[in-house]
Amino acid sequence: MTELRAPIARVVVDVSALDRALDYVVPPHLDPRIEVGTLVRVPLHGRRVRGWVVARAERPETDRALQAVTKVTGRGPSPELVDLAGWAAWRWAGARVAFLRAASPPRAVGTLSPTPSRAPADDSAARPEASVLAEAFAGPPAVVRVPPAEDTFPIVAEAAGRGDALVLAPSVAAAAYLAARLRHAGHAVAVLPDQWATAAAGGCVAVGARGAAWAPRPRLGPVVVIDEHDAAYQEERAPTWHAREVAVERARRAGVPCVLTSPCPSLDALSTARLVTLARTDERAGWPVVEVVDRRAEEPGLGLFSARFVALTRQAGPDRRVVCLLNRRGRARLLACATCGDLARCDACGAVVEEVDGGLRCRRCRRVRPVVCAECGSARLKVLRMGVSRVRDDLERLTGVPVAEVTADTTPGRLDADVLVGTEAVLRRIARAWVVAFLDFDQELVVPRYRAAESAMALLARAGRVVGGRADGGRLLLQTRLAGHEVVDAAVHADPSRLAVVESARRAALGFPPERAVATVSGEAAGAFVEPLTGHPGVEVLGPGQGRWLVRAGDHRTLCDALAATRRPRGQGRLRISVDPMDL
Repeated sequence: MTELRAPIARVVVDVSALDRALDYVVPPHLDPRIEVGTLVRVPLHGRRVRGWVVARAERPETDRALQAVTKVTGRGPSPELVDLAGWAAWRWAGARVAFLRAASPPRAVGTLSPTPSRAPADDSAARPEASVLAEAFAGPPAVVRVPPAEDTFPIVAEAAGRGDALVLAPSVAAAAYLAARLRHAGHAVAVLPDQWATAAAGGCVAVGARGAAWAPRPRLGPVVVIDEHDAAYQEERAPTWHAREVAVERARRAGVPCVLTSPCPSLDALSTARLVTLARTDERAGWPVVEVVDRRAEEPGLGLFSARFVALTRQAGPDRRVVCLLNRRGRARLLACATCGDLARCDACGAVVEEVDGGLRCRRCRRVRPVVCAECGSARLKVLRMGVSRVRDDLERLTGVPVAEVTADTTPGRLDADVLVGTEAVLRRIARAWVVAFLDFDQELVVPRYRAAESAMALLARAGRVVGGRADGGRLLLQTRLAGHEVVDAAVHADPSRLAVVESARRAALGFPPERAVATVSGEAAGAFVEPLTGHPGVEVLGPGQGRWLVRAGDHRTLCDALAATRRPRGQGRLRISVDPMDL
């Protein structure tokens, strides 16, 4: 007589430290509702925990008695996304749980309702040449170099007209704006993560920020990533996954078009996608006029305010707003004693302090102390590097024009002034300006990170959207002592490829991505983890330096295979692995 066996569900439980599938018996009354991707509740060490069914089986992989699934919570990621989560765990050396969470609904979802159809409508947005759209959506993944003043919505609308598209935007606000335009154009839209169930039902365009890369799509249509260069697409916490890479892989597996857009495509995108550009005259028209103030030729003592900058600021008015950008908050970011010359530092940890209301605050441990020199006791300090608060005060006295300070913490009511001084957050808070002046652009160029040049170019592109193209009459003013830098050259000529050529050669010489695949390993257990990696073929281990090791290989397959094959030390403390780190 044939023995009847209960079916088995292999479940990954929602516990990061337990990154393997466990076998559970499927009760007969739950069997019809359990498939790959279903969210369930299962017993584990005396408690019930959430989990994902990642496979069905006829026989268990253990001889021990199995417990049963206790409850079906609802729908979870599709089998395709479950498989993609396994790939992402390999690609970014993380636990599958992190990606299964990202692919799951924010609340329990039972049945799905069909998305109501909508009548199509005409969109009034100017469309790029038909040849550009045709080239972008044909063949392998493409990155379309769209200048700052050019509208990217026609590319989104083209994708929406080709099926159940997936559109990623760099922020929640940008995603909401795109969704509103799509609805106005007559498309059904699901905004992630709140409308997860609508996206899972299909018949609509799924739109969202980074997490929407894992949006449910029963029939995946074209995939579009707006501003693929934006750092917001990468998760800062480990695993440091990147939404652009997930989107490209999803499109590849589904065999659908994948289009990335950017005014200044990253080298990572250029290494995996075809470059599609507008006509040269159209691209130049989409960048603003860039005026460079070479500070090397100026008389000393002018500080941050060049003569040209002051002249433009005095012309500010209701229709001629001037934005002054300086990525240094507070009143003073670097001070020295006017008597003995000693740098103002924290008396607890030795880090430099900044001037804030109420005293001097340590930038590392956040301790606040009185405004006195720790070396000689003098209360007279001189400013070596001003912050935006001090710049606001000095500029208002110099020009006689009311000036408002804008940072990420500024209330909306402070945005009405004709002259604004702030960090780069100001570029996300206002829609239009006549001039955006970078008071110390060298600060962006000399940051000790290998992506500094790309980040500086992206900042110029963001400012370019605020002032508009050449026909709009706005301009960017760059105050710099590096007037010949490739970023400045690319911006002046409205040609990001001038930067890409130089930066690619530099990365190749230094062994940085995308020329090499790189990961950093840190934490108490890092030393024990990287030790066996030193003998892995094709893998180079450098360090330690600043508490972390650098692991490098010729490609991601070699690097990720090596990381996946290395056992993580137990009981030796914390371990953090960052693949493709942004802060290197």
